[in-house]
This record gives sequence, structure tokens and C-alpha cells, in this order.
Amino acid sequence: MPTDSGVVNLPLSAQLIHLAAAVLLLLSFAMLSQRRLLSLVNLFAGQGAALVGSTVVVAYSTGQHHLYYSAALTLVLKMLVLPYVLHRLIRRLNLQSDTETLVNIPTTMLIGLVVVIFAFGLAQPLSELSSTVTRSTLGIAIAVVMLSFLMMITRHKAISQVIGFLAMENGLFFAATSATYGMPMVVELGIALDVLVGVFIFGIFFFHIRDQFESLDLHLMESLKEE
Repeated sequence: MPTDSGVVNLPLSAQLIHLAAAVLLLLSFAMLSQRRLLSLVNLFAGQGAALVGSTVVVAYSTGQHHLYYSAALTLVLKMLVLPYVLHRLIRRLNLQSDTETLVNIPTTMLIGLVVVIFAFGLAQPLSELSSTVTRSTLGIAIAVVMLSFLMMITRHKAISQVIGFLAMENGLFFAATSATYGMPMVVELGIALDVLVGVFIFGIFFFHIRDQFESLDLHLMESLKEE
């Protein structure tokens, strides 16, 4: 029976990918409004789960078998290793919450809505150039990147900005999957190693910064520099 609805005509795999994209976007908004650092890490791990699910579906529906390795790498790195490292850092540094933000939460959420609209407008001409089944999710991928950047610039604590940077990389990975069915495996392994090493280096810096300034609030460090 013919129908005017494009969503109904989508195959099940495309619908699942769109569902994962929607979950990824909702988790980005949740991270934008979250003040507790441990919950922020858990939301980041949830983004990793959505990425794993969407990558597996794309791999199965398109026959791109290298994406299974990408999904496994994402599972290990972004659902297990990085959340574990970040949880230990937060507990060792005795950080429970990031209560102060540059802009209050309701205003930040409104700015986030504007950012999403802008991202969809930016992605529309790019999506028309793509022939992949996931091209319509490119706008969500760009929105996730921009929302993560918004979280970085509105937070005071250094560790929350690092989580925002990692969430931005999630959006870039989802964009690569949406537009080109993923990157070469060598490139993905190199990026994963860089991210992992970067988190360990950031952890070392966090301990030195806390010992030196007795705080990880960047605004307090800026005031010390001005004095």
C-alpha cells in the first residue's frame, strides 16, 4: 500500500540507525544540563553504547566488515576503558560536581536548541552529496559535535571540558560512519591511541594542577594569573 511517509518506507536497519542517532543527540543534551561529573561520565559511556549499536547496524546492513572492528574498538575504549579511567580520576581528585557554569542551565539548553537548528541547516547541502543510507543523520552528527563544543566553553572544571572534548570525538566518529561508512582501520586505531594517551596525560596534569592551585576551576586559575 503506497504511503507518503518516507519514514515508513525506510528499511529496519535505517530506522535503527536513526534511533541510535536520536539517542546520541538526547544524551548530548543530557550532558549539557548535567552538573555531576560522575553522571557526566556515565552519559559519555551511554554515547559510546549508541555508537556501538549504530556501527554494528551499518556494518550488517552494508557488508562493511571492517566496521565490526570499529564497533569493538569503540566498545572497549569508550564504554569500558575511558569511563573507568575518568571515574578513578574524579574519585582520586575528590571531585563530585561541576556546580558553576558560565551560563545557567536553562539558557544553555536554549542555546543548544539554536545550535541544533543551525547544524541541520549546515548539514542539508552536505547530505545531498552523500549516497549512503545514513546520510540523513549527518545533521545529528554535526549537532553532537557543536553541543559538545558548547559544553566545553560553558564549564569551569577542566575535567568536564575534557569529557566535552571526548564527546566531540564521538560526534566526529558518528559523522564518519554516516557519510562514508567509517574511516580506514589504521586511522581509527591511531585516533583511538591518541585519545587514550591524551586522557592519561590530562590525568597527570590534573593532579599537578590540583597540587599547585588546590582547584581545577579554570576561572580561579585565571584570577591567580591576573594577580
